[in-house]
Amino acid sequence: MSSEQKPKVPSVRARGGKVVALTGASSFLGRNLIGILEEDSSVRRIVAIDIVAPPTAGPKTRLYEVDLTQPGSEVRVAEVLAAEEVDTVLHLAFLSSPSHAAAYAHELESVGTMRVVTACRSSRVQKLVQWSSTFLYGARAANPNFLTERHPLRARLDEPFFADKISAEQEAGRFAARTTGAVVTILRTAPILGPTVHNFLTRYLAQRVVPTMMGFDPLVQFLHEVDAIAAFKRAIDRDVPGTFNVVGQGVLPLSTVVKLSARLALPIPHPIAKSFVRATWFTQLGELPDALIDYLRFLCVADGERARRELGWSPAYTTREALDDFLSAQRLRDVRLLQDPAHRSEATRGRAPAT
Repeated sequence: MSSEQKPKVPSVRARGGKVVALTGASSFLGRNLIGILEEDSSVRRIVAIDIVAPPTAGPKTRLYEVDLTQPGSEVRVAEVLAAEEVDTVLHLAFLSSPSHAAAYAHELESVGTMRVVTACRSSRVQKLVQWSSTFLYGARAANPNFLTERHPLRARLDEPFFADKISAEQEAGRFAARTTGAVVTILRTAPILGPTVHNFLTRYLAQRVVPTMMGFDPLVQFLHEVDAIAAFKRAIDRDVPGTFNVVGQGVLPLSTVVKLSARLALPIPHPIAKSFVRATWFTQLGELPDALIDYLRFLCVADGERARRELGWSPAYTTREALDDFLSAQRLRDVRLLQDPAHRSEATRGRAPAT
């Protein structure tokens, strides 16, 4: 398609303030952002696209029950975006943890993103903000100390948890390239940690005995849940196209993380760990695929300078402070004085449990 043939997006937002649509609206990120947008005077209306009503929905929020895994859902999403005069789509419909339901995950993330992008294009949406992950850079022995946005995405493509998210980024990139004037912002967040978030990282650190790889002690990096929410709010408020690493300041050795967590580290030789994890994942007895073992061996930490410089976002919490906040809540959960967020977290079908 030539530049003269590219569909143009409207240059002026709907009167009376922004209209923001969120996919995965009942996810951790979605429901928290809806709560913030409800209080934002610059936002006229919020469009929640999900099959479950977000608990933070207020008078500004309208829920549309759409399952992005279903064929033809792009038509319904396009109708909603056009009817509500949406100018900003916040695409959060991604799994925060690997799933044994690989076909469903593919339909939700890879195909689902294609459907969202198609709906944005046909309804002439001006702006798309999409969630992604720094884990997509891949954990490799040759990685530099801090990976910038120019580094290629080299996570293992044989693992659907990574491959579908990389495919989703490519869909967003095609939308940006083919739509004149569109603002496409992709936020690659470090693993999100905090007192209320629930994902594979929080489950890993909540174990009494934490497996590690014998002979390896990689540096790790976290993002506080509050900083993650603030970064997406900044991306909504500012029209800054591009891809941005959103990370907490500083790094910690994995051994220090385990020690601070007051857990017992269990070093396991890599070949044994890989065979065991692969077997338990295949039989659906384990929670994580063997591809994530790489992140217990090798470095995968990102540089957040571009987000600070261009997006105007800086983390309020360091990696250590994000860990400390999580651990304070986890100690209460250990003695049953605080409910595990898994018990009140999102359902597993029809939307993304986004952290």
